[in-house]
Amino acid sequence: MLFIEYPSCSTCQKAKKWLNAHEIAFIDRHIAEENPTAEELREWIGRSGLEIRKFFNTSGMKYRELGLKDRLADMSDEEKIGLLAQDGMLVKRPLVVTEDRILVGFKEKEWEEALLKN
Repeated sequence: MLFIEYPSCSTCQKAKKWLNAHEIAFIDRHIAEENPTAEELREWIGRSGLEIRKFFNTSGMKYRELGLKDRLADMSDEEKIGLLAQDGMLVKRPLVVTEDRILVGFKEKEWEEALLKN
């Protein structure tokens, strides 16, 4: 399982603590040091069944700086993926990638259902 995080993000810290408490093994990846590639994002978005906009960190400074709230609706999917691939700070985190699941953000109930009830 791949756990993509920004270490100083409090939600990521909470999610990591949850994973460790449930003894779930993962490979840790720092999103600002190793940003998801466009290819990875295309695959994960497709597998997740979520809209691309769910992969954007809408509460982040970078999202606000770029005025994306008003611009995303007019962008193509490829343009959105390109933006996400350029800057990891635009990507909602934590992001969990398993063989059969993609989890975006930390919602404990969703994680319990996806990662504990196999």
